[in-house]
Amino acid sequence: MQSFRTEIENPVVEKDIIELAHKIELFHNGKIDEEKFRSLRLARGVYGQRQQGVQMIRIKLPYGKVLSNQLRRIADVSDEYSRGRLHITTRQDIQIHYVDLDRTPQLWAELERDQVTLREACGNTVRNVTASETAGIDVNEPFDVSPYADALFRFFLRNPICQEMGRKFKVSFSASDEDTGLSYMHDLGFIAKIKNEERGFKVMLGGGLGSQPRHADVLYEFLPSDKIIPVMEGVLRIFDRHGERKSRAKARLKFLIKSIGLEAFKTLVEAEQNAIEFKSVAIDAEAYQTSTPVSVSAPNIEIDDSSDFELWKATNTIPQKQNGYVAIGIKVLLGDFYTDKARLLSDLVDQYAAGEIRLTLRQNILIPFVKIDLLPLFYTELKKLGFTELGYNKAVDITACPGTDTCNLGIASSTGIAEELERIIKTEYPHYLNNDDLVIKISGCMNACGQHNMANIGFQGMSIRTKDKLVLPALQVLLGGGNKGNGHGVFADKVVKVPSKRGPEALRRILNDYEQFASNKKFEDYYAEKGEKYFYELLTDLSSIENLTQDDFIDWGSETAYVKAIGIGECAGVVIDLIATLFLESEEKIDAAKQAFSNKVYSSAIYYAYSSMVNSAKAVLLSEGITTNSQAAIIKQFDDGFVATKKVNLGLPFSDVIYQIKVHAPTEKFAQAYTQNAKEFLEVVRAFRVQDLSEK
Repeated sequence: MQSFRTEIENPVVEKDIIELAHKIELFHNGKIDEEKFRSLRLARGVYGQRQQGVQMIRIKLPYGKVLSNQLRRIADVSDEYSRGRLHITTRQDIQIHYVDLDRTPQLWAELERDQVTLREACGNTVRNVTASETAGIDVNEPFDVSPYADALFRFFLRNPICQEMGRKFKVSFSASDEDTGLSYMHDLGFIAKIKNEERGFKVMLGGGLGSQPRHADVLYEFLPSDKIIPVMEGVLRIFDRHGERKSRAKARLKFLIKSIGLEAFKTLVEAEQNAIEFKSVAIDAEAYQTSTPVSVSAPNIEIDDSSDFELWKATNTIPQKQNGYVAIGIKVLLGDFYTDKARLLSDLVDQYAAGEIRLTLRQNILIPFVKIDLLPLFYTELKKLGFTELGYNKAVDITACPGTDTCNLGIASSTGIAEELERIIKTEYPHYLNNDDLVIKISGCMNACGQHNMANIGFQGMSIRTKDKLVLPALQVLLGGGNKGNGHGVFADKVVKVPSKRGPEALRRILNDYEQFASNKKFEDYYAEKGEKYFYELLTDLSSIENLTQDDFIDWGSETAYVKAIGIGECAGVVIDLIATLFLESEEKIDAAKQAFSNKVYSSAIYYAYSSMVNSAKAVLLSEGITTNSQAAIIKQFDDGFVATKKVNLGLPFSDVIYQIKVHAPTEKFAQAYTQNAKEFLEVVRAFRVQDLSEK
């Protein structure tokens, strides 16, 4: 790998990027464990693809807000390091693909020139903080949630309490009771509220999708805005300490809450406030920098297709709370657009709007602050870019993850079937172009990146094996999900599994039945009335595999026979000493604690020291062949197996040493003493390891 240096002005960011370059070099030289390297690069937005030898890069764009200069920078980076395609995710990120691992530090440095980060876009971290794309312009919002989402993103970025959790952690903000941020399916969801003239939030806890969807619980009906950061810190610390780490499938927060119960979890979070430095974090919403629309006279634009223009206005524009302005919705097929159009779009919003776009949860683009008299201009210019397709956020606007196109975990194509279903709706059900009561979503596997199990009509990629042991692509059809608003939602039922090529016929039957019998009910209400059995009987004959054709063995978007391939390894690695790697990490955490202490950030110093001690204990347990799980379990296992048996002499239980973090406020005195505890503990367990090896 070529030597690398960065000229980024921010020394924290510079250190991050140089560290990534250094760890890549160590990995290539076989000096760092593959799993530990994977964890590090994922937390830097570098994710393995289905295709060998290349990486997907996830660009973290908090609450989907992208300034025009940032979009240009992303386009330039994609052209230089990737293939010029930008993919919008359901978490308001942008992904680019086919990137050389060795070039990722340079790519990151280029993005940071316009304050765009990769940090914690993937991995077991706090993922991108999402929000209603209409935040700040929503006619129904009590206040703009953007400053609060932004403050929360900045507070927890690089925060030591959430760098190596057992699993990822997802947060959303909803502008109003419509809950367009989908709070009920997040680890933490915040819905804007005002109580007695005070700003705050309804707080939802422990939601999630995946193979076992869980509806979030109400943690607080109203939480003042200055408490959202302390509460989230408490939640993260408890999740980090007690969350599952052995079984990835059960490591999300929802499983911990299901295990111990909401009230017990809430008690732990409230007790943890004693150890948190900031009991109140006031967020100055007035200081938040909002985009300002330009002042420009509307040019005289002749519209040739006035009926199409009026239909576009009806389906693709959204009124703003600011008089005289609307937002324009751009329907982006499958979330994919290209760098040439990204640059032209940046120029357009710079010259005639507010110099920003919003990426949406449905993989689209929203342009806020468009003067109503500029709509003819925007229609004309967006049409040149192919950005005036009708049906923004309507039934025809289908959400889909990348599926088998690039994802390691994809089982069946999601993009191919999505294109076909959109074609069917446009040609056979054109009246759905202006229907926003029907939501269709598709995922390529059970992980639900396409959010299929909260849709009115959802499809999940699967496979079917015939009696002759042949394998063909399939779709699980799910029905009845929906967002009820104010933190309430319904997850879809799994109704039937059909060969993928019969997905279009399944959709036709569902829509035909709905149109014939629903009597203007919303689809989710009609489904609730009829029930799962009714729709199973409607669709069950499509599940038969007795009359398959050759075409059934070819997935959507492919010309070759289907091959089920899941979880292809991201990169090759050599066998090295994981225990030594863990001890090295413990050293690095102690160094980080000392650095934080010198910067007077005592809470961070304490948490780095805590993480070091857990890491050191884990190393010794693994060296003895003892399987580890949660941090709390590691602490108990070390006490039971090494302190109580006097294999390691600490003079007192390990739990008494490490759990000081729960009872002491983060003062300078405690931070200094606790960091010294971590240093001394590492010395003791390292000595034990050396002696143990000499005796074997």
